[in-house]
Amino acid sequence: QVQLVESGGGLVQAGGSLRLSCAASGSIFGINVMGWYRQAPGKQRELVAAITRGGSTNYTGSVKGRLTISRDNAKSTVYLQMNSLKPEDTAVYSCDAAVLVVTATGRFRSLEIWGQGTLVTVSS
Repeated sequence: QVQLVESGGGLVQAGGSLRLSCAASGSIFGINVMGWYRQAPGKQRELVAAITRGGSTNYTGSVKGRLTISRDNAKSTVYLQMNSLKPEDTAVYSCDAAVLVVTATGRFRSLEIWGQGTLVTVSS
């Protein structure tokens, strides 16, 4: 069974920092794009940042310069360093990964898997 396990959420004051981690495990042949999404109360889920296996990154405008996505391919882990946090960053953050697995019949199969989500609360 393949899965993503997140850690690092919590409560922080405005202007503070947090670092989220998301580790993939299971019978994974390879991981392509990994990303972080967030969903604030009463709002739709939005993509925060994404990173390819080669390290190319993409950010939503409101987090540029404050949040940094990175990954360690050897550890199958993606990180989100969050600095200068604002109350509007409060949300459940979930990681997402496009993975390649080998099925029981020996075929390759692409899957999109999600973490369970971790709550980040920024107090004013």
